[in-house]
Amino acid sequence: MLILITLVMLNVWVVPADEVVSPNINLLEVLEKLTTMEKRMESMENEMERLKTENKAPKVAFSASLLSSFGPQSVGPFHNGLHTLIYEYVFLNIGDTYDPNTGIFTAPVRGAYAFRVFSKAFGSPERDVTAGLFKNDQHIISTHGHQASGFISSSNGVSLLLEEGDQMKVNLYPGQWIFDDGEHHHSTFSGHLLFPM
Repeated sequence: MLILITLVMLNVWVVPADEVVSPNINLLEVLEKLTTMEKRMESMENEMERLKTENKAPKVAFSASLLSSFGPQSVGPFHNGLHTLIYEYVFLNIGDTYDPNTGIFTAPVRGAYAFRVFSKAFGSPERDVTAGLFKNDQHIISTHGHQASGFISSSNGVSLLLEEGDQMKVNLYPGQWIFDDGEHHHSTFSGHLLFPM
């Protein structure tokens, strides 16, 4: 009886030698799958690096109004050349790139930036509201309005490629004036980084 059980056990555990030496695995198929997985991982790593770089880009945005004090007031006219307007009331200054003491925005990185200028003034037969946006003392765009009475408003905007350190400011032209009210904020200067380059 012991011999019969031993023979049955041997038959159960017998595996053909060719299946042990060469199992039913297609090595080329496995290598293809591994290569595909490796390419996908490399692509994911590249995307992660791109996102890391994108997240390191500085956040830059500012917006300011001409007057910080309550009550209506006109600034100007000035007769001795261009006068840099100092927008005192800061709504937003992410990146701390706008200086409310000088009225100058300084680009922290090379990139595409967008700027907006809104100007308001009392109508007058003698003077206009003309303010220009300047890049490093070069005129880029202007706001301009003229009428004999009432209020006049003008706005303009532009997108520009700036180099690191480039400066943007708004100048009031000689003999012109601009109006604001520290409560209602009629005249503003704003800008933000669209994307670094």
